[in-house]
Amino acid sequence: MSDLDHEITAYESMRADLENHHMGEWVLVHGGALVNTFPSFDEAAATAVRQFGRGPYLIRQVGAPPISMPASVMFNLSHAQH
Repeated sequence: MSDLDHEITAYESMRADLENHHMGEWVLVHGGALVNTFPSFDEAAATAVRQFGRGPYLIRQVGAPPISMPASVMFNLSHAQH
């Protein structure tokens, strides 16, 4: 299982509780644990980068369906550093 799969599995295990208490908020999951909830993606992303650098970590909006992206359009940090 990849590190990101580990974060997704952790999110799924806490999803029902998150949906009951944090619907619509953004969550940051790292190391198989909930780091915190945030009112916006930008705040979650800023915290993730500050605390964990390149990751892996999962940022997801509670209650939103999972997004599936083909590998050809996934973000690659090395392309952003010019």
